[in-house]
Amino acid sequence: MKKVFIICFILFTTTITKAQWLWDYGFALGVSNYLGDIGGKEKTRRDFVADMKMAKTRWNVGGFARYKVHPKVSVKLALDYLRIEGDDKLSSNPARNARNLNFKNDMFDLAVTGQVFFYEDNDLGNTYRYRNGFRAYFFAGVGAFYSNPKTLDGNVKLRPLHTEGVSYSPVGINIPAGIGFYFTFHKKHRIGYELNYRTTFTDYLDDISGNYPDDPSMSGDPNLSLRTPELGVTVTEENAGLYNSHTWGQKRGDKTHKDAYMTMSLSYSYVLRGKSSFYRGRYGHFFGKHRRGKVRKIRAKF
Repeated sequence: MKKVFIICFILFTTTITKAQWLWDYGFALGVSNYLGDIGGKEKTRRDFVADMKMAKTRWNVGGFARYKVHPKVSVKLALDYLRIEGDDKLSSNPARNARNLNFKNDMFDLAVTGQVFFYEDNDLGNTYRYRNGFRAYFFAGVGAFYSNPKTLDGNVKLRPLHTEGVSYSPVGINIPAGIGFYFTFHKKHRIGYELNYRTTFTDYLDDISGNYPDDPSMSGDPNLSLRTPELGVTVTEENAGLYNSHTWGQKRGDKTHKDAYMTMSLSYSYVLRGKSSFYRGRYGHFFGKHRRGKVRKIRAKF
């Protein structure tokens, strides 16, 4: 995964030096949350944002570079570092409370997305100076992530423990999609907002998917695979069905749904301006042969 990051960075920095007037680059700060097997409300697993627990909203930071390939289309490469968390103690579902699992996951996310602008105003305030603008867009693309789930209590790495008796990769693919917008000020500064929902093809962002191992010896740490006994609840006739269902070989998660995560972020970027005909006519002798004659100034588009 690190090699992929390095290669993409080299490609982008090389391309920027050749086509600067089409680029902007910057950073983003925001929040993140996840949808998976931990948390949720009183019902069983539901898709999209229905099961998200706002109390487990965490952070994300990142950097990006964006290239305009068409007046209505841009391509963006972004690298984000984010955290997602979940805890069965916060769920209002009794079965999840009895399961008593938790996790946190500090993830790296690298994605390429295409942005299609559906609304734009390149002259906010109708000043006829075209210095400030606004653009709104939809986007979608493909991404890769590195995942490393740990326990909230003790910070223990869960993937090497095979808590369900199976192995899974720390690297995965996702499909990012969402909506965003940005304001451009003085032609070269951009302040933006983006809502990004990432659909994945794994069910192990939280280290939970299928069943408890058939035998405790199949897990690297049985105490972290089956954590219901930590609650110290006395099993009675009334609660026997609930607590006895959490045992070896029984259902631990919902493997019919894949995990997902979402970020909301604010961003700042700087537009790399190109050399207009006016610029070359006045200062071109510093970079090459000076062109004589009157040169018409061309207003840069942003």
